[in-house]
Amino acid sequence: MGFYSVVEQWKDFDYENYFARVTDEDVLDSIYKENLTEYDLLNLLSPKAKNHLERMAQRAAELKTQHFGNIISLYMPIYISNFCTNNCTYCGFSKKNHIVRKHQTLEQIEAEAIEIAKTGVEHILMLTGEAHGLVTLDYLKDAVKVLKKHFNSVSIEVMPLEEWEYKELADIGVDGLTVYQETYNEEIYDKVHLSGKKKDYHFRLNTPERGAKAGIRTIGIGPLFGLSDIRQEAFMAGLHLKYLTDKYLNSSFAISLPRINPAEGGFQPDHPLDDVTFVQFMTTYRIFEVKADINISTREVADFRDHLMHMGITKMSVGSKTDVGGYTDNDPSTCQFEISDDRSAEETIQAIRDNGYQPVFKDWEQLV
Repeated sequence: MGFYSVVEQWKDFDYENYFARVTDEDVLDSIYKENLTEYDLLNLLSPKAKNHLERMAQRAAELKTQHFGNIISLYMPIYISNFCTNNCTYCGFSKKNHIVRKHQTLEQIEAEAIEIAKTGVEHILMLTGEAHGLVTLDYLKDAVKVLKKHFNSVSIEVMPLEEWEYKELADIGVDGLTVYQETYNEEIYDKVHLSGKKKDYHFRLNTPERGAKAGIRTIGIGPLFGLSDIRQEAFMAGLHLKYLTDKYLNSSFAISLPRINPAEGGFQPDHPLDDVTFVQFMTTYRIFEVKADINISTREVADFRDHLMHMGITKMSVGSKTDVGGYTDNDPSTCQFEISDDRSAEETIQAIRDNGYQPVFKDWEQLV
């Protein structure tokens, strides 16, 4: 059953009634407790907690400094294929969209890697569309071997794999895995994933556990805010983070708060997440799981990202391109989604320093 047993426990929970009964005293108590329960998580995610955002931000900053120091780790994404066999209503790579698609050769991947490496960033995140039959395990392994020549840390964000497949990737140097559940609401999940292997809710939900069992060092999760009720999504993601952290002691876990950005297909979210509530959720995660990494991508605008540096985040993408060949190709593919912070890696790194933080180019090296 895995985490789905937790999902089932909360399926019939009356969120609206609980949130209506949360008091200011409940929120303040939850902010400063050392050992938080699921109900503290609900208190911090409640509308009432917006009255205490300044305290939450201060507490989040204190906890981040206590557990991580004055640093922000850097990474860069590299898209190597945008073919996809899934039909997802919200994604620019969906097979229903008539877009420019590319699938890189190993030589093209290496050219991109050489260009990215010029920034000095040593952490790379390799992404693909979920093209079963084209993006094979052998293709992924060959691409990882190329990237390992240029970067100390290689993470992947690809289609969910079996445990043995993750083990083979870990054995050649993959030390990070990112997989977003998109939405924890099983009914909405079925409605937005029209066809393809991604339609299997349970297989995707269990992916982080398969990665942890395979020995992958760091694993990132998160919902895609906009598909379902934002507070329920934030709550289930927080529970998922706690479940994984408590159960898999040999891996570390990270959480992200991706919001739906404009993309091919023109999907409009029914449940948009505003900036103030974004800050509330982000600081809640820091208070609730003090040792978890919190990652902020270039889906967010530059000024907002700069402000978030002071509220407990630990990781940032820099100089991102969401198209295949975006770093070297004069005629790149269609982007997965539009980025909002279009600063160069160098400009973002300088902004981190200007805000009083130390950018970390490398904090891990695996010898294989």
